[in-house]
Amino acid sequence: MNSIVKVLKDSVLVIIGNAILAFGYAVFAIPSNLIVGGATGISLIGEHFLSINYSTIVFIINMLMLVLGYFVLGRKFAVGTILSSFLFPFFLALFETIPQFQNITTDMLLSAIYAGIFSGVGLGIVFRLGYSTGGMDVPPLIIHKKMGISLTLAINAIDVFILMGQVFFTNFEGILYGVLTVFISSFAIDKVSVLGEKNLQVLVISNQHEKIADAIFNEIDRGCTFVNVTTGYLHEKQHAVLCVANNREYAKINDLVMAIDPTAFIIGSEIHSVKGRGFTLPNIDIEK
Repeated sequence: MNSIVKVLKDSVLVIIGNAILAFGYAVFAIPSNLIVGGATGISLIGEHFLSINYSTIVFIINMLMLVLGYFVLGRKFAVGTILSSFLFPFFLALFETIPQFQNITTDMLLSAIYAGIFSGVGLGIVFRLGYSTGGMDVPPLIIHKKMGISLTLAINAIDVFILMGQVFFTNFEGILYGVLTVFISSFAIDKVSVLGEKNLQVLVISNQHEKIADAIFNEIDRGCTFVNVTTGYLHEKQHAVLCVANNREYAKINDLVMAIDPTAFIIGSEIHSVKGRGFTLPNIDIEK
């Protein structure tokens, strides 16, 4: 039952992500002649040589890459990508047929900013689920698998060639604003991918580690782990207390530690994607 609910939830989010991604391209980037990467960028190049609408070319590219991904990357990849392969070109074609969406703004800067925001948010939602949007995500994955080249390097290299291919059909302003769109999109992807998962990892070095761990557990209801450390000055072996807390709890932990040991050394660092008891799993009542 839980697996069915997860599949339905993921499917809805994939639909939303692809709709937002297509909205950014079809409503802001393409009407303003901004250069874009991926399958959409290739389709815009193809549109200049073929009498075929760019959304149709995107669909053809997605289908070809889906088949290629199935044979090279496996069935699991294809299953996780098939929905996006159909949805993205569908939403592109849909938004293109709505006249009001083609005249939202004539300001190039606004178009570049919002194209970056919408495309980044859409991609971030899909990537957050661990899925791919298909299309030109496939060649970098194959290069990475077969040749061991960094995935990020392969993606960026292919996108550079796609962007360069549009230079001949785009005015200089479209190129400059298109680069801005790429930067904004990358920033939005990073933020959405870890949205709501920011926590703090707290490391406390003190010879009162037992009392500190008990206080954190009893007062804040957070588990702790003892880490073996060696002090740098005196070369003494002792335990450090490691725990994960949210921003609000960090202040409480700091007050508790200072009350027990004012000379304690406290390190708080931002982390993402915490899994386990107290975060993605319910707490355990140890007394039972």
